[in-house]
Amino acid sequence: MRPTTVPSAPSPTPAQGDHLRPVRHLVALGDSTAVGLGDPLPGGGWRGFAPLLRDALGGPDRVRLDVLARTGSRMGSARHDQVPAAAALAPDVAVLSAGMNDTMRSDFDAAAIGRDCADALDVLGHAGAHVLLLRYHDHARVFRLPGPLRRTLSARIDALNAAIDVAVAGRDGVGVLDLHRMPGGYDPASWSVDRLHPSELGHRLLARGLGDLLTDAGFAVPDPVLPDCAGGRPVTALDRGLWMLVEGVPWLVRRGRDLGPVMVRGLGPRLRTRWDSGLTATAGTAPSAPRPAPAAAARWRRSSGCALRPRGRTRCPAPRPPTRP
Repeated sequence: MRPTTVPSAPSPTPAQGDHLRPVRHLVALGDSTAVGLGDPLPGGGWRGFAPLLRDALGGPDRVRLDVLARTGSRMGSARHDQVPAAAALAPDVAVLSAGMNDTMRSDFDAAAIGRDCADALDVLGHAGAHVLLLRYHDHARVFRLPGPLRRTLSARIDALNAAIDVAVAGRDGVGVLDLHRMPGGYDPASWSVDRLHPSELGHRLLARGLGDLLTDAGFAVPDPVLPDCAGGRPVTALDRGLWMLVEGVPWLVRRGRDLGPVMVRGLGPRLRTRWDSGLTATAGTAPSAPRPAPAAAARWRRSSGCALRPRGRTRCPAPRPPTRP
């Protein structure tokens, strides 16, 4: 994959950049976001934040980039399948984008995610890498979902972020990009047609945010990423329609099957709370007068001269005026 070079910003002067460490080797780990999905290239394939960040750090002539990420990867698979290979390469910087796929599976386990994340940080840190992680946004604000699924996903993202916070706490050589606080993170233009992956603009925002973290950590970022889109393939209305038909609806069906039992379990306490609230609201109210039994009502109609009309309506004779004495 040959990424398109981002237009260069003015490079720092020697006086400004002498004390900054150059990045010579960058590794991208994790899921489809690290692969670059959502930022298509005109000739096919994906670009994404990793090549954009590499260009910001000096370009392909100065910075080696290895993308070890795989679509569908979860935190555990990234830890066991990608992190050892990345550590063997001894990169200067490793970006790990993983965890969101875990939130969309029925076996979600925040504690296990936290352990895998901590192990990944240990392995990469011992290899001398400065590690960058993502802390996630409320994706239910980006992808419109049914209420039960939206609440389940939001709660899981909160648990995922808490697990990442615990894994990172007290460590040196780790930076975290909080997507919830990232400017433009909830802008619809920052998301691709599937609303699951960043668009070209979204990947540029990611690359720029990661570059800012490296700058804060003392690394040289001579050509910061610009938000102006260039080099990617424009996404048309036809692309959006085809995606919804071929990918969108089947994805919702798969996630519904996977998370259906979880949503049902989550609805139980909510329904029980509403039932208890209803019982509490009706407690202490005066009981309503009992309705007459059907036989008693029939005798009353005969004695009063009322007749039962169609559809159960009762017609009674008009009251007679009182007789004069």
